[in-house]
Amino acid sequence: MIKAVIFDLDDTIVDTTRLAEMARRNAIENMIRYGLPVDFDTAYKELVELINEYGSNFGKHFDYLLRRLDVQPDPKLIAAGIIAYHNTKLAYLRSVRGARRVLLELKRDGYKLAIVTDGDPIKQWEKILRLGLDEYFDQVFISDYLGVKKPHPKIYLKALKKLDVKPEEAVMVGDRLYSDIFGAKSVGMNTIWFRYGKYSNRELDYLDYADFVVNTLEEIPKIVRGLDDEEKERSDSKVHAD
Repeated sequence: MIKAVIFDLDDTIVDTTRLAEMARRNAIENMIRYGLPVDFDTAYKELVELINEYGSNFGKHFDYLLRRLDVQPDPKLIAAGIIAYHNTKLAYLRSVRGARRVLLELKRDGYKLAIVTDGDPIKQWEKILRLGLDEYFDQVFISDYLGVKKPHPKIYLKALKKLDVKPEEAVMVGDRLYSDIFGAKSVGMNTIWFRYGKYSNRELDYLDYADFVVNTLEEIPKIVRGLDDEEKERSDSKVHAD
């Protein structure tokens, strides 16, 4: 029987891609407002390339942006970017449509719920706490705290052990076919690919590792209950056969 449903966080529970793009655009606009002598398209393109190279958790995006644009270091411009970025995050941070309703439904059905996510622990917890999502989850597992990233089997095995469930008793839900779906399937978990966000048409070489594909979170409780029903039928058949 299914005992636990594990979710990725970004673009699965929290609508991250749209938020990040909006925050970065607003940051560039604010830097220009306070004197950045570069047009928006040039500065934004450079910022996106910088983030792709150094990662979203790099702490000096705006400092390096000025260097790449050959603009003299200016704390005023950096502060303008930081203010706009964080103000946008605070104002527009949202959960994915249907997330709360689905989590509540699964919780009421008696399933253990957990998050397995990559990223900086403080940033990930900030999203969870600001949206008041912590009350839904029994456990939260974050790669940079555990020292192992998805799709490495160890992060999933650590989560399963902590939840006290076997791989076949758990379902992984995520937006990334490689890190979420392939990673979970490699340890024997059931998998649901949530086709959403910037990875909705990427990593399709790993599609075969998805047991189910959904376009809305509202489809998930029915699938989880269906897996339970299948297991019960197999158990009943075994009893009758014996």
